[in-house]
Amino acid sequence: MTRWPGIAQFQLQDQVAVVTGGSKGLGEAMAAALASAGANLLLVSRNESEAQAAAAAIADEYPVKAVGVAADVSCEDQVAAMVARCRDEFGRLDILINNAGINIRGPIGELSLEEFRRVQSINVDATWLCCKHVSAVMKERRYGRIINMASTLGLVGLADRTPYASSKGAVVQLTRSLGLELAADNILVNAICPGPFLTPMNVPIAEDEQTKKFIVGATALERWGQMHEIQGAAIFLASPAASYMTGSMLTVDGGWTAR
Repeated sequence: MTRWPGIAQFQLQDQVAVVTGGSKGLGEAMAAALASAGANLLLVSRNESEAQAAAAAIADEYPVKAVGVAADVSCEDQVAAMVARCRDEFGRLDILINNAGINIRGPIGELSLEEFRRVQSINVDATWLCCKHVSAVMKERRYGRIINMASTLGLVGLADRTPYASSKGAVVQLTRSLGLELAADNILVNAICPGPFLTPMNVPIAEDEQTKKFIVGATALERWGQMHEIQGAAIFLASPAASYMTGSMLTVDGGWTAR
């Protein structure tokens, strides 16, 4: 028997992952990645039919159990119900990916306080609530992997993005603080900081000439990230391979923050 675990460190057989915002975009891509490594899934979306369709598609492709449920993860009672549903369906909860998020763009003078607060509610409050309720379950088995979706805009600034950048900066600090808080319970908390991925959120601006010019100038690779390019980071942080990482930010940004 080899003394090096190697590729076996990336296997997730029999583990259970909750992925919020899991019915499309980066959430669906990461959920599929975990399924490919053997994890069973609870996909969460505000739209139950979309969550169930995404779960069915993943279960058709990989030999795992995948369930789609509806929840507004900015509401604490719905988060608690989501966690209870996971325990009922699977009897355990090993991995959480906090992916649900929104972006409202515009100059600060043209945005309302309500719009700013709406972004914080989904991107920050919901992440905090899911961490609170999921970590309580993880503590029972003294094991867990929490992956928060931050952003390059949690690390660097960008004009006309004050709601989003503020929210993702908060996620970065939440990740660091919670990584320290939960380390004694063997619950690791890390974040992925994606750069400009061609998600449904970004499709409306992707063909704008100024946006194209910006993407080429901002990223060393001079292009948008493709959905599958987030999958390796998700598998890594969810797996035993990341056992010596907590409170860390993993940037997947085409070289944006290297400049």
